[in-house]
Amino acid sequence: MNRPIDAAFVGGIELFEELPEPLRADLAAVAERRSYVRGEVVFEEGDARVEFLRIVSGRVDVTARRFDGAEDHLVSYGPAETLGEGVLLEGSMHSSTGRAGVDTVVVAFPRAELVRILRENSEGRAIVLGAAVKILTRRLDQTATVDQAEVRQFTTGKHRAESDSLGPMEVPFDAYWGAQTQRALDNFQISSQRLFDFPTLVRALAAVKQAAARANRDCGALDPVVAEAIDGACEELRSGKLLRQFPLDVVQGGAGTSTNMNVNEVIANRALISMGYSKGEYEHCDPNDHVNCSQSTNDVYPTAIKLAVADSNQGLVEALELLVASLRHKAVEFARVTKIGRTQLQDAVPMTLGQEFGAWAHSVEREVGALRAVREHLCVINLGGTAIGTGLNAPKGYAARAVGHLRELTELPLSLAEDLIEATQDTQGLVLYSGGLKSLAIKLSKICNDLRLLSSGPRAGLAEIELPAVQPGSSIMPGKVNPVIPEVVNQVCFRVIGADMTVTMAAEAGQLQLNVMEPVMALAVLESQSMLEKAVRTLALRCVDGIVADVARCRDYVERSIGVVTALVPRLGYDLCAELAKEAKRSGRGIVELVRERQLLDGAELEALLAPDGMTGPSANGR
Repeated sequence: MNRPIDAAFVGGIELFEELPEPLRADLAAVAERRSYVRGEVVFEEGDARVEFLRIVSGRVDVTARRFDGAEDHLVSYGPAETLGEGVLLEGSMHSSTGRAGVDTVVVAFPRAELVRILRENSEGRAIVLGAAVKILTRRLDQTATVDQAEVRQFTTGKHRAESDSLGPMEVPFDAYWGAQTQRALDNFQISSQRLFDFPTLVRALAAVKQAAARANRDCGALDPVVAEAIDGACEELRSGKLLRQFPLDVVQGGAGTSTNMNVNEVIANRALISMGYSKGEYEHCDPNDHVNCSQSTNDVYPTAIKLAVADSNQGLVEALELLVASLRHKAVEFARVTKIGRTQLQDAVPMTLGQEFGAWAHSVEREVGALRAVREHLCVINLGGTAIGTGLNAPKGYAARAVGHLRELTELPLSLAEDLIEATQDTQGLVLYSGGLKSLAIKLSKICNDLRLLSSGPRAGLAEIELPAVQPGSSIMPGKVNPVIPEVVNQVCFRVIGADMTVTMAAEAGQLQLNVMEPVMALAVLESQSMLEKAVRTLALRCVDGIVADVARCRDYVERSIGVVTALVPRLGYDLCAELAKEAKRSGRGIVELVRERQLLDGAELEALLAPDGMTGPSANGR
């Protein structure tokens, strides 16, 4: 039965909890209960904020649109959580889109009524505005779209005392992380890449911890109440919340221990809050004893990296399929455009422009298949092996249960490695996948090289195709337009190829029972995936889709080319065709012109032999 919308209901909403009861009753009177089916839009990016929402049941997934129309998941909100505090601001617009992740019920407070009620009561207005500032400040730590400097502007500046095995440590009061994360923050200021820059990795780590908590509960190694609190905290992290609580540099010493402890500390403190305790009261939920129970960095971190890469692979594959579709479309569009093929940058034999684009499409398609195949290696994990693969400190049956729970959470075909000692020290999955990215980068770079060559000109180059003009090309040469999209994709490919060498060297640097270099391997692969996905989408949407052919120029090259003589060999013979080729080269005249002058073939037969189908495919009487 639905709870009535009354003053008590309104008082349970953080934004309104300090309001006097008469004001809460006024707000209850204007509120509206609303239902959404899964996938239905709750609010749309770019629309005016017209209501404040409180979720009664279900889930609202918040996403942001990218340039290519795809959407990035930012965060999800569930029962008792609120959305739209910005409705209090005049002229406020939605900067993201919210959809029902499942069938969802919300209570909506219309902006017009909310503003009217608060305008008539200055005390109530001050209370609500103060609560809104508090909520929005906290929310800065929960989004993937706010710069770290912005977060600091809204923190209290206070600290709390924590300690680890090295002694006491001051931690920002607002932070969910603890002493070990704070030490790592001080130690590792190496790159500009932070854990929160890779949400898939944070989600993967949370999934591993969630699976571990469930397995430990099943095995009796963890109190069910603590396990439930840890599970809930992990679910929040997997939904995108508290992402800014992972500020560590991805590049770090210690084989990922700092990252593992960052996750352990955030989960422990979030679990403590949910159980009614304060941050740091670790006797009730400890980062090591409870969150990290039956685990080691050496099985958690490699497993999470594999999950993150496997997850990110889907976005890359979708981008590649978009590029394949774009190339296939152009292959059909240009199917009757005859052009001259080239080998070693010299004229070869005729082909169609459609065949050229079709070959590129097939090349990319093969790389998609290769990435899908190598992804299987990422699904073999060592979770449960603990420190070196022997499973020390993990209860009997834990590994199988943990992998089972993780398989259910991620919906990936995960399996436990046959030899956990070997799997703990081995990085084959990342090496193979990085090699797949390198192979893809080589193919993409070659395609972009071809696009740049074929579009060179416009007057003194090949100019067989024209790329869409996306920006002016020169600060000194008026009217110049450059092939900037293929150029940027080339550069991304160079980075990816270099990153593969990083992975190679890091994999080779493993010693004895562990490879401590996995942090830089994770950065190299995840960054390559991200850059490639964006570059591929850009290539498809801002370049390939807008390419046009210069049909006349393509045909002119064919007619003036000596290479076209090859199409006449089945009819005129090799020796006569060789003689024609020499004469054409000596005189500068075209093969077609010479054939017509000598009347070697009548017009109809010559046209038939030089037709696209005749020149660009197997000949019935060819040799």
